[in-house]
Amino acid sequence: MERTSIQYQTYVQILKEELVPAMGCTEPIALAYCAAKAKEVLGVLPERCVVEASGNIVKNVKSVIVPNTGGLKGIEAAAAAGVVAGDAGRVLEVIAGVTQEQKIQIKEYMEKTPIQVKPLETDELLDMIVTLYRDGSYAKVRIANYHTNIVLIEKDGEKLYEMGVMATEEAQMADRSLLNVKDIDDFARTVELEDVKELIGRQIEYNSAISKEGLEHDWGANIGSVLLKAYGDDIRVRARAVAAAGSDARMSGCEMPVIINSGSGNQGMTASLPVIEYAKELKVSEEELYRALVLSNLVTIHQKTGIGRLSAYCGAVSAGCGAGCGIAYLLGGDYATIAHTLVNALAIVSGIICDGAKPSCAGKIAAAVDAGILGYQMYINGQQFRGGDGIISKGVENTIRNVGRLGKEGMKETDKEIIQIMTDC
Repeated sequence: MERTSIQYQTYVQILKEELVPAMGCTEPIALAYCAAKAKEVLGVLPERCVVEASGNIVKNVKSVIVPNTGGLKGIEAAAAAGVVAGDAGRVLEVIAGVTQEQKIQIKEYMEKTPIQVKPLETDELLDMIVTLYRDGSYAKVRIANYHTNIVLIEKDGEKLYEMGVMATEEAQMADRSLLNVKDIDDFARTVELEDVKELIGRQIEYNSAISKEGLEHDWGANIGSVLLKAYGDDIRVRARAVAAAGSDARMSGCEMPVIINSGSGNQGMTASLPVIEYAKELKVSEEELYRALVLSNLVTIHQKTGIGRLSAYCGAVSAGCGAGCGIAYLLGGDYATIAHTLVNALAIVSGIICDGAKPSCAGKIAAAVDAGILGYQMYINGQQFRGGDGIISKGVENTIRNVGRLGKEGMKETDKEIIQIMTDC
């Protein structure tokens, strides 16, 4: 792909937009960011807080530990952390600088201050409003559609900032409709490394560090450690274990940052860590690892574009299948191999639901990576799933479109039922 082409520049920009650092699960961190921004606008510590959240925000915040809070969990903890100790200027690292003293203050604030959580009637899957009150004054901030997409800032009846939900960040983002597997493969093989080196290098550094932490210490259900203990040291096991271990730590409040993909740390780790582990095993060059990660990340983003940021469809599936493509590249696979790897993998695991951020995400990640590897092994052994097998259609792009339709439209009622089950628990 020509470096000067619009498509080349768009692919580089997509990676810049998606591969950004975040500390903690992105939904509670987005809520903390929203609360921190509202506190900044109010100017004083509020005496009362109201959090309105869409069902998918409730789903993804309810069961996850908010980092840098001393083990606190849920919507109230995320809002309190943003109010008491958040730095809105750091966006998705809004509570990265919390001190030990502030952790105590967050807990005390939660105990003494009314924090009301209300369902938000909205057509947006990702939608939240934080309203803070003090001495007859209030400040309100709304984030919608994307984790950092502030669409409303209001204080005491005056709208300081307002923008249509789709008219801010999404309008300014690179055109993801230009993504397709054939061109992603071409881009990954020809991209000038200096255009992606900083992005990919940071992903390797950050995500490898939290994976190591997850394997070496007690986090969540310790899926990564269990995999190694139960199934041994084979590369196919290690590839699953390293990704699962990162999620073990992240979902249980580890305070280390990760590089996300499609708005998700779990997806960022799943798209990268198995590929990194295979690169070590195969002793490939740094250049080949970087190219494989470009491929894996962009294939993941391509799948998620049709599904959307939040859905009843587990995003780890997209990333695990993307990782399978990156692994296929490292093993010498051409475009046909990569396309068939993706279709085979999607045929296996596209039914996994998203029931929020929590320790079991690590198990789903392991299953998705396994499917990605099996998808490759099927193809090199002369086997494949064919068009007409379930939701699979002839051609990789047709299959991706089918999965996008399933995740975005077909699972809307499933999503509502999952949220209802979770809120009844």
